[in-house]
Amino acid sequence: MRILFYRYNSICEADIINVFEENAFEVDSITEEMENKELEAVECLKIVSESLKKKEYSMVFSINFFPIVSEVCNIFKVPYVCWIVDSPVMELYSYSIRNKCNRIFMFDYALYEEFRNENPTGIFYLPLGANYHRLDTLISSITLDEAKKFSSDIAFVGSLYTEKCPYNRLKEDGSYLKGYLDGLIEAQLKVYGYNFLEECITDDMVGELKKKVPFYQFPEKAVHNDKAALAHLYLGNKVTEQERLRLLKSIARYHKVTLYTGSDVSGLPQVEMRGLAKTMTEMPKIFHLSKINLNFTSKPIRTGLPLRIWDILGAGGFVLTNYQTEITEYFEIGNELETFSSEEELLDKISYYLSHEEERCKIARRGYEKAKKEYTLQKRIKQMLEMAGIVDC
Repeated sequence: MRILFYRYNSICEADIINVFEENAFEVDSITEEMENKELEAVECLKIVSESLKKKEYSMVFSINFFPIVSEVCNIFKVPYVCWIVDSPVMELYSYSIRNKCNRIFMFDYALYEEFRNENPTGIFYLPLGANYHRLDTLISSITLDEAKKFSSDIAFVGSLYTEKCPYNRLKEDGSYLKGYLDGLIEAQLKVYGYNFLEECITDDMVGELKKKVPFYQFPEKAVHNDKAALAHLYLGNKVTEQERLRLLKSIARYHKVTLYTGSDVSGLPQVEMRGLAKTMTEMPKIFHLSKINLNFTSKPIRTGLPLRIWDILGAGGFVLTNYQTEITEYFEIGNELETFSSEEELLDKISYYLSHEEERCKIARRGYEKAKKEYTLQKRIKQMLEMAGIVDC
């Protein structure tokens, strides 16, 4: 089987290529967008078309959804398989989601529920996973110097969202709109397991906001869901920013916190900043060597488990994450990972697990073993190809 992989430099891509190749699939990659993030749609169309003319492919694959790739595949009558691993992915509002060639897999069940009627035979639910073949090898190679370098009591690896929060363009002006939206953000910060942002927004609010800040522009051939854009791109990202900043600041009052990020950390003077971690080589070692690994799920991920949870489990790390409703579908809380639903619960569990090492290590081990037995990337991709009709069940 030959696969054409359209790449844009997602951290998932290398592992997925590795799994394809483990299964004797031949993978050709289109990499232009990895170097040129401003690649025009017409250029993309030409590149994908030329590739499909040169060879015969069983499918075209990508991480997240590219409407122009779908359009080309529809013309060539080649299956387009993609796996949504982020949220929001605004390209899903494109009319191209309805193309018959599509086999779109969504890791967040709420996202799947939102879009499945757009293409009932071409949209599927599939959670994420980890590549244990690579991770086990990497963890077994940790040196004494690396153990010293990457060990910590509490670690967080990721963006603080300060650099990707367009809501910050809305300045304080004493208006009802600003007060209401700020209040909505504060309310969502206190609620775990249910995202109510979109249902609390009106069309009038969207119209008023558009007068005050530059607003996301949907392509012409797309469902123009402005309320979803406001809820996820603006308010959801702001909730994520504030949750991460506030909780890290609160934890740092009582414990030593190690932070790996490229974001502005000027608001967190008590946190130990270690810069960016290399995704493929350093991040798993950090997860394995840290006593507690924090996960704060981006708020636009409404019910699903983000990739970070699978990354930590795959490295044999202890996960302490905000509560998401899908967690109990796959793991036993308190036995294979831990969750929190408030700042107070987060602080209590950090103190508890730092002082109960044996219990913490057992939970990390059980989480690793459960995910390795049932939720490997190898098994996920096999499920994907079967559900997409690319290989026989």
